[in-house]
Amino acid sequence: MFPLRFFQNRPFFVLGVVFLAWLILPIFAKRFLRISFFELQAPVDLSVSYVRDLQDYWSLRTRSANALIAAGRDLARLNASYETALQQNVTLRREVERLESLLKIPSFPEHRSEVARIARREFNGWWQHMTIRKGRNFGLVVNAPVIFTGGVVGRVVRVGLYTSDVELIGSPGFRLSASLEGDARQLSYQGSENPSFGAARGIVEFVPLDVTAGGTGAAKRVVTSGLGGVFPAGLVIGELGRLESSGDGLFKTGEVKLDPRLSEIGEVTVLVPVRTDGL
Repeated sequence: MFPLRFFQNRPFFVLGVVFLAWLILPIFAKRFLRISFFELQAPVDLSVSYVRDLQDYWSLRTRSANALIAAGRDLARLNASYETALQQNVTLRREVERLESLLKIPSFPEHRSEVARIARREFNGWWQHMTIRKGRNFGLVVNAPVIFTGGVVGRVVRVGLYTSDVELIGSPGFRLSASLEGDARQLSYQGSENPSFGAARGIVEFVPLDVTAGGTGAAKRVVTSGLGGVFPAGLVIGELGRLESSGDGLFKTGEVKLDPRLSEIGEVTVLVPVRTDGL
């Protein structure tokens, strides 16, 4: 009877032994094992991502000539609009530099843009992460902001040699300083628990009592405030949804509707800080 009972409980016994062994391991050993697992997993994620890109390539090769001509025409229009926006951006940047020189205002820290393909996504109610196909080999660093055309994607939380992990803006552990577009008052944004199937949402706190949501006007956009120096100011986070009074009655707490394209994007841009101290 005893051997049979022990055989039935053996999985729990092995789990307990492994857990105790993990507790008594030195910190450097735990860190080495964690980094080793991350680096060993990277080739698998990269291989799957490259195979997916190859499948997309051959699926595009099967399209008709008329479809390719139409796509090229649309791409030419899009490139023309981007060229116009780029010229306007250069003009505005020169004006900002001129005003900074006249008023002797120090320039904000610059970032360089590093475009990266997404290798793997991991969405669930507890966290939302993605793995991108660039790491230390392209100079990526922890806490670097990650954006796309719709605004903020998240931040880099772990950097490997060839891949990096990005915590998405909808993850419950994601927090940053925010404000409403056109309003300088500081708010606090935090990710929220999100369903596996459905649009991601966040929470904004410390909203002033005079702020309202909805109505006939345009939706209010929540943007980064620049406080903290990690995310540049003015990046779109999402749209302000319903509001309700907080427990103390001094502020409001609101819902932020995030961009639904976050679960579909194939490329992101990492803003890598540029060292300005000469090191």
